[in-house]
Amino acid sequence: MTEHLTEHTPAPADSGPEPIATVTFLHPAPATVPPMPAEPPTVGPDDRTVVLETARIILDKPTAPAPVVGRVEKVDLDDFDADAPLIPAWMYSAEGWAAWAGVFYRARRRDFRRWVRRQPTQRGHVRQFGRGARRTHEWVVGFEGVRVQSAAHTAHVLTREAKLAARHARFTPRILGTKKELAMKASEKATKTAEEAVLLHKKAKKDRNRARNLRAGVAYGPPLTAIGTGYVMAGGLGLAAGLLSTFAGGAFVGRKPYDEEADWTSDWRSLGDGDRMTAPMLDQTFRAAKVIGSEETLGVVQMPMLDARGAWTAVLDLPPGVPAKKAIRATDELAAAFGVEEAQVSVSKRGRAGRIELYVSRDLPFTDKAKPGPLLALESPADFWGRISIGPDVRGIHQSISVVERSGLIGGEPGAGKSASGNTILLAAALDPRVILHLADGKGGGDLEPFEPLCEAYEGDADPEAFDKMLDDELTDMKARYALLKKLGKRKVTEDLAAKYPELRQKLLWVDELMLYTTDDEYGKKITRKLRNLVSRGRAAGIITFCATQKPGSDVVDTSLRDLLSIRWALRCTTPEASDTILGKGAAASGYSAKTIQSEMRGAGLLWAEGTNPTMVRADYYTDDQVTALIERATEWRRAAGTLPSGPVTLAEQLLKLGDEDAAILAHLLDVFHHDIPDMTADWLPGQVLLDHLKGQGLAVTAERLGALVVRIDEEKVKRPWGEKGSRLSGYPLARVEATITARFGLTA
Repeated sequence: MTEHLTEHTPAPADSGPEPIATVTFLHPAPATVPPMPAEPPTVGPDDRTVVLETARIILDKPTAPAPVVGRVEKVDLDDFDADAPLIPAWMYSAEGWAAWAGVFYRARRRDFRRWVRRQPTQRGHVRQFGRGARRTHEWVVGFEGVRVQSAAHTAHVLTREAKLAARHARFTPRILGTKKELAMKASEKATKTAEEAVLLHKKAKKDRNRARNLRAGVAYGPPLTAIGTGYVMAGGLGLAAGLLSTFAGGAFVGRKPYDEEADWTSDWRSLGDGDRMTAPMLDQTFRAAKVIGSEETLGVVQMPMLDARGAWTAVLDLPPGVPAKKAIRATDELAAAFGVEEAQVSVSKRGRAGRIELYVSRDLPFTDKAKPGPLLALESPADFWGRISIGPDVRGIHQSISVVERSGLIGGEPGAGKSASGNTILLAAALDPRVILHLADGKGGGDLEPFEPLCEAYEGDADPEAFDKMLDDELTDMKARYALLKKLGKRKVTEDLAAKYPELRQKLLWVDELMLYTTDDEYGKKITRKLRNLVSRGRAAGIITFCATQKPGSDVVDTSLRDLLSIRWALRCTTPEASDTILGKGAAASGYSAKTIQSEMRGAGLLWAEGTNPTMVRADYYTDDQVTALIERATEWRRAAGTLPSGPVTLAEQLLKLGDEDAAILAHLLDVFHHDIPDMTADWLPGQVLLDHLKGQGLAVTAERLGALVVRIDEEKVKRPWGEKGSRLSGYPLARVEATITARFGLTA
């Protein structure tokens, strides 16, 4: 160790006692800098310029002196001001304050995140406050309610017995003597006992209310007082302090979590009571539904959570050896165990045989007002070759199907929403100008009448004979389509092929109320056979067939026809057998029954179009005004595309197309017969009325020319009363005008 000389400063004689401690300061000695050379060093010819420049830069920089130990100075710590605070160095600059604020902010943010992550746990403050509030409420409620219920039950039973005894005594004849007296005594005794039971019940209720009010004052009084006093004394700050103290007190009460033995409420609480869905609840529910054994547990793949619609969803693995269809069949039992309606529980297979997805909605699904359908937002024609929007499922996910080379069946009881459900497909077909519409209304009502102007074939009179002829035309068209496909060397109709050959465009045959046609004594079997032929062979030819019925049964939808309809939509049915008629035999036994659909769920049904299992779907709803607006839009698009059916041509229009002057006069005569003129008869008009109408149309026709054009017999020239005064005038019958048109031009109405 090297020793350094130190300089000691002698203390004065009157300096007092020796200092407590000394500090030695080392002062550096002045550095010795060597003198710069007068001339720069000589650079050889081989050195480069960059070396010289670098040397000049180095020589221009001052050289830092080397640390040299100098003299040492002792400093007395007692000389410092003991009353001055020790201030950290970072407080002397703005940069120090900013650094400190950043460190403080990051630390508090990490603390807050840590606090938020802790809340879902049993030790979270929010969870503790919830347990504290629950325990406080349970303490306030107490067990007096059990005593009240027991007293109420006893009073109810004794009161009923007293009524029976009084009735027996009243109807016992007095001639029986002793029996009458015994009955009266028994009645008095029973009445007295019942009155005492009623008084005991009232007393039990009074005692229960008194005890609960007392405990409520003890439990809720201090928090309310703290909150109210804080608000009165300090306003919002005091209110916050009162709420914080209440929260702290509740968290303190609930600091200990429930254990399985202490949480006695789990024995009677369920999901229907508003409880959270938990893994223990799922095990208990599936055991109660006999899906798993008493010693088995579920494997939770996705923990129960609430979705955006406020419903519980979870993905579960069943124990080994338990298939998913066992849980699907036990939907009713699971709903009873959860304490909800059957329609609120949805169980579906998820990925593999033993994995299921459980969905339990808090409220009955499909009871709110239906949202507008997506077809209203179309700005261009629809694409019937693509997917058709059907409606949302219970999870709110919109479902769509493809009907290319397929056919379908829609069924359900009256009032289930069959017409509204069918509109989703009919409107999509109408809004595609390429689709040919052939509709048959077996109901004979007005559901399909708005679509009539868009149809190339329409049967709206519920006439089985007319529908049978309509099916003959469909089979003829199918043969023509296959002949064209064979000529083109194609197997089936595609979108490109239909665009090239208009006769191969998609055709939708819609049969409403199939029951009326298939149950007819004369044509029922013929219609069923022809429909089966059309459905089985028409798919590849671009013919799509949909049938709808309000009474699904084997006598209405023959199984040989039903099995060919690949898309099935079962709306609400009264029996599982009726549901199986639509979905197929065994669907109800597998847990898919339209009988579980409630009457409030209009438009909802089990749709089996794609996938291995049916899906509960609610059809998009369109009001009558919206249907009218969409049909008007479809009419414009079809008129622009040149696919709007021309419809029946009136006799007057046929006459005007001839370009003959006499034909034009007869056409205007027909118009005046069909105009709504007051006091006119349907089959006769005076000649002067006809001449005035022709003059108003710019036709100068005299009475002689009219008589020569429409030749009448003597009986038709007889004058008839006309007008308010009843003046007798000569006129022309409508039948004679039509006969003249047929005789001269060969046209009929």
